[in-house]
Order: sequence, then structure tokens, then C-alpha cells
Amino acid sequence: MDEKWIVSLKELKKVGGIAAPMVAVTVLLQLLHVVSVMMVGHLDELSLSGVSIATSFAIVTGFCFLFGMAGALETLCGQAYGAEQYQKLGTYTYCAIINLILVCIPISILWAFTEKILILIGQDPSISHVAYKYALTLIPALFAYAILQALIRYFQTQTLILPMLFSSLAAFCFHILFCWTLVFKSGLGTIGAAVSLGSSYWLNVILLGFYMKYSSKCDKTRAAFSKEVLQGARVFFRFAVPSAAMVCLEWWASEVLIFLSGLLQNPKLEASVLSICFQITYLHYFIPYGIGATTSTRVANELGAGNPQAAKLAVWMVMVIAVVEAVIVSTTLFFCRHILGYAFSSENEVVNNVADMVPIMCISVVLDGLQAVLSGVARGCGWQNTAAFVNLGAYYLVGAPLGAVLAFVLHFKVKGLLIGLITGTAFQVIILGTITLFIDWQKQVSKARKMMMLEEDAKDETELTVGTTSA
Repeated sequence: MDEKWIVSLKELKKVGGIAAPMVAVTVLLQLLHVVSVMMVGHLDELSLSGVSIATSFAIVTGFCFLFGMAGALETLCGQAYGAEQYQKLGTYTYCAIINLILVCIPISILWAFTEKILILIGQDPSISHVAYKYALTLIPALFAYAILQALIRYFQTQTLILPMLFSSLAAFCFHILFCWTLVFKSGLGTIGAAVSLGSSYWLNVILLGFYMKYSSKCDKTRAAFSKEVLQGARVFFRFAVPSAAMVCLEWWASEVLIFLSGLLQNPKLEASVLSICFQITYLHYFIPYGIGATTSTRVANELGAGNPQAAKLAVWMVMVIAVVEAVIVSTTLFFCRHILGYAFSSENEVVNNVADMVPIMCISVVLDGLQAVLSGVARGCGWQNTAAFVNLGAYYLVGAPLGAVLAFVLHFKVKGLLIGLITGTAFQVIILGTITLFIDWQKQVSKARKMMMLEEDAKDETELTVGTTSA
């Protein structure tokens, strides 16, 4: 067999071994929210509505910020690990934890006004009150989530995926039992679901924290808390802000279209159909995201290690996995299109409309797989700024305006909104794909090395200044 094929197959096996458990970790974490909503759904309609709105509000205003900002560690820790600057992983992780916790404070204050905000934008007062109580009780979960996302990136960039898989599985199993107990047996109802979610996040944090502290596999990367942790805030935010923008701009685009669907002629039907479509694509999205996380890890590791060709090969091999996964899922959705809607509604009109939307959703699934890998390349290389501007243009200059024109001017209704979003994603994939295709990988290696050297110089300069002052 040709040597190039052997190398490619080895890389495919390597990325596959990382991607499979990483996908499981990502999906398990997202299922915690799903379980809470499902449990509450068996109480009454008011509880389900309130918790659903609170969950959406909490994700859009809080969790997606933390999720996005933690992506900075995929660049920093990934390249540091590849460059064998192992102590920096611990330093960057502690720095991220501190700064993400600080970000949680204004978010918590915002959540304290959940009821007033929801009423202000036209929500029912009784639903808003349930959402307010749920969001307020969810604040401890927010702080746990901040720490957890930093720890996940710490383990991910070292390809220590199995500890995360086991801790996430333990937290998920705990959540099912504890949530059921608090919601149905303790009388806490919706509050119990929020308490259980926070407890599950904290359990995951504790398990990973113990592994980080006591496992021999973390000996090289476990750093002592020092002034370097505080000094790293500038470089962390340099990548964290555009990383958050990448995630939030994409996430918010869906929320904008759901809002627009409520302005159509038959808002109850149109919003229901679009919400079902988004629920399906949203649940699927975290599979390609897990694959994309593999991309960022492999690319960052190889760039830090000074292996440009290995980084390029990793991108192509992960792309193969993403395309195969997308084709399997989209084919399954297409052949199940006439029964898919029954999982969410018993109304024939809703089911038929969902079936009509499935071919468009199949295209969305394929595009999600491609953009997840390409976004992973952006995080691995450290060009989140560029990717954030691409997302801004794709979704707010192309996707949302096109969707509005198709829905309201050309009367494509909810199908027009979804076509607009998919067009935005296609635009994003084309631009990011073109950038990736013409990447000078040797230049990316030089940039990674330069960043590591600049930080070392800054550290030495700070130590020299402190020493001179003391003298």
C-alpha cells in the first residue's frame, strides 16, 4: 500500500478515536437540559412553557457566551500542548476559570430581571413568572458550567477524552434520578429541575477536578496557581471574545427567525413547524460540533508541534468523518420525513408541514457538518476574529434578510425563513472553506511559535521588572 495512504489511514483512525467519545460528551451535556424540560413537561402546560422559555433565555443570554469564550482554550491550550509547553495548559485553564466566573456575575444580574424582560417583549405574565423562578434557581448551574467548559477544553486539548466521557455519563445518570426525585417526589416542581441541573454540573466539575489533581496523566500539565494566571487575562480575552462572537452570532440567528415566524399569517402553525425543525437540527448540531472539536485539537496540537502537513492531513480526515456522518443522518431524515413530525405533534397539518421541510433540513445537516469542521480549523489556528466577521456577514447580511424577503415578500412563509438560514450557512461554509483551502500551513506554524515566544518574553520581562523593583 502507498505510504501516503498508510499515513492517511493512521490519521483517520486517530481522529476517529477522538471524535467518537467527544461527540458522546457533547451530546450528554446538552441532554441535561432536555431531561429537565421533559420532566417538567409532565407537570402541566404552564410549567412546560415557563421552563422552555427560561431555558431558551438562559442559553441565549448566558450559556452560549461561556461555551463560546471557553473556545479560546482550544487555541491556547492546544498549541501549547503541541509545543510541549505543558505547564501553560494549567495556567491557561485557571485563567479561563477565573475570567469566566467573573463573566457569570453580570449574567446572573441580568437573569434576576428575567420576568420583567420577558413581559417587556410580550410574554404572558404567568409564564414569565415561572421562567423567572427557574432562571434564578439556575444561577448556581451557570457558575458550574463556566468551570466545566474550561476543564473540558483542558482535557480535550490533551486528547484525554475518556475521563470526560465517564464523568459526563455519571452526571447524566445522576441527573435523571435526582431530577425525577426533586420534580415529582419532593414537591419542588420546576425549581427541582433547576436545582438538579446545577447539581449535575457541579458533580461533573468535581469529578474532573479530582482527576486533574490526582491523575498521573495530568502531572505535566498541572500548574500551581501563580501571578501568571492573572497575567494571562489579556491573551485569553484576545481569543475568547471573537470565539464567543462566533458561537453567539450563529445561535442568535435561529432565535431571530423564530421571532419572525411569529409575525406570519398563521403564527401558531408556522412557529410550531419552525421550532420542530430547529429542535431536530439543534439536537444533531452537537454531533458535528464534537467532530469539529476534534479538528481544533488536532490542528492546534500539530501547529504547536511544528507539523504543518500533519495539521493539513488532520483537517481532511476529519472532513471525511463529518461528511459520512452528515450523509447518513440526512438520508435517515429524508426516508423518515412522513413520520418525523409525530414525535413532536399529533396534528396532521403540523406533521405534513414538517415532512415538506425535511429536504431543506437534510441540506442543513450536511452544511452543519462542514461548518463545524471549518469552525474547528479557525479555533485551532487562532483566527477566530476572521470567523466571527464571516458569521456576522453570513447570517445577518445574507441569511436573515434573505429569509425575511422569502417569507414576507415572496410568501414562502416558514420555508422561506429556513431557506434564508441555510443560505447563510452555505455562505459561511464557502468563505471559511475558501480560507481553509488556501491556508499557508507553514505560516500558521510560525504564528503559533511566535505567540508562544511572545508570551515567554512577556513573562521574562515581567519577572525582570518585579526583580528590579524589589532590588
